[in-house]
Amino acid sequence: MAGGKAARGDMTVGPIWQKLLLFFFPTWFGAVFQQLYNTADAVIVGRFVGTGALAAVGVGGTLVMFIGGVVAGLASGVAVVVAQRTGAGRPQEVRRAVGAAALASLVLGATLGVAGVLAMPAVLRAMDTPAGIFADSVLYMQVYLAGMIPMLFYNVGTGVLRAVGDSRRPLYFLAAASVLNILLDLLFVAALGLGVLGAALATLLSQAASALLVLHRLAGACAEGQPYRLQKEGLRLDPLALAAMARIGLPAALQAMLYDISNILVQVYINAFGTTAMAAWAVFGKLDSLFWMTVQSLGLAVTTFAGQNFGARRFERMRSGVRQACGIGFGFALGIVAFMLGLGGPLFGCFTADAEVVELGLLMARFVMPWYLSFIGIEVLSATMRGAGDTLVPTLITVFGVCAVRLAWLFWAAPLYGGIRAGLACFPVSWCVTLLLYLCYYLPGGWLRRRIDAQREE
Repeated sequence: MAGGKAARGDMTVGPIWQKLLLFFFPTWFGAVFQQLYNTADAVIVGRFVGTGALAAVGVGGTLVMFIGGVVAGLASGVAVVVAQRTGAGRPQEVRRAVGAAALASLVLGATLGVAGVLAMPAVLRAMDTPAGIFADSVLYMQVYLAGMIPMLFYNVGTGVLRAVGDSRRPLYFLAAASVLNILLDLLFVAALGLGVLGAALATLLSQAASALLVLHRLAGACAEGQPYRLQKEGLRLDPLALAAMARIGLPAALQAMLYDISNILVQVYINAFGTTAMAAWAVFGKLDSLFWMTVQSLGLAVTTFAGQNFGARRFERMRSGVRQACGIGFGFALGIVAFMLGLGGPLFGCFTADAEVVELGLLMARFVMPWYLSFIGIEVLSATMRGAGDTLVPTLITVFGVCAVRLAWLFWAAPLYGGIRAGLACFPVSWCVTLLLYLCYYLPGGWLRRRIDAQREE
């Protein structure tokens, strides 16, 4: 590394689209492997245990997305600070930020894990989880939450690696952990008959393995001489570094939390239609995740790109990045919609042989998936602002546009029409409102001028 930048990971020079795609593809493949954690659980549980267990894992999957979103939001604060300081060529500040983030992840992971295990029965009761799958849902989530420390450390560690432009090693780590997860699923669920417990244990052990791999990369000899190397003497809760990370990470975590709470309320709406609807929604969620892992991988690329270029004061390059990232995102979204709708029946059939579940799942897919295109602009614009350190207003936009509008639709509009499709309409309505608000905030450019002024004062 020269001047605090890895030549390959330097996103302040070179063709923008190429830099974004070089970062995107390893991140996307990593997200695919991460999704295999819960997808393998769902497929194996659905095939070897039954629809009830599949519904239990599906309810757990909704909460897993909620927890993962909060953790990713917190980790984004670390990634943005490291990316900006890497772009500005300040290795000592990178080193302090990495040490503070690693120690904070251990403390916060233990706190959230214990609190989550104790609160989970009450949370699932509040979600109106049916009595027939309640015990399995609680068991799945409590075992999952026991792995909060490795989960948080993994997200923070890979956030550091991606911030300096290394999106390949997180892919390798997730690939290894996902293969382990599938093998353990087959052992615990199919061979030993442990059911939902076996699926949860497989995920827990796989998360621990991925965290150990990240630790080896950050603290091992392979990181010798790198500003991001994690060393025992660097494990300090540096107030300035933590404050900078919290300023970005906490609003992002709050945004993810509220976003996922709205999704949990959609799950509650679906629960009212019975186990078949819950199973269909669980399977749809697994297929739907292909889009979300794609758009989130693009968002990570844009955040790192914007963070490094903002730190290097290459503001026009940031604006060009927004346009090119939107073009890339639209292309991917169109391909995903065509693939999913064209092969919907066989894809749903991979998860369950229940014809009613397949039919209802296809209805959900045909109603929601065409609206994916509206979310591309939301992700690219919010990722750009996050990379520049502007989180407060984007968080408020998301809270209102995605959360408040969605909840208002679920509580007032959906009951007027009734049925599953009336509830699912909350997605396109909230996405379109949010995109309009983001465009109104981004296009005048005042947000960037304020961040430039703030950068001069730092």
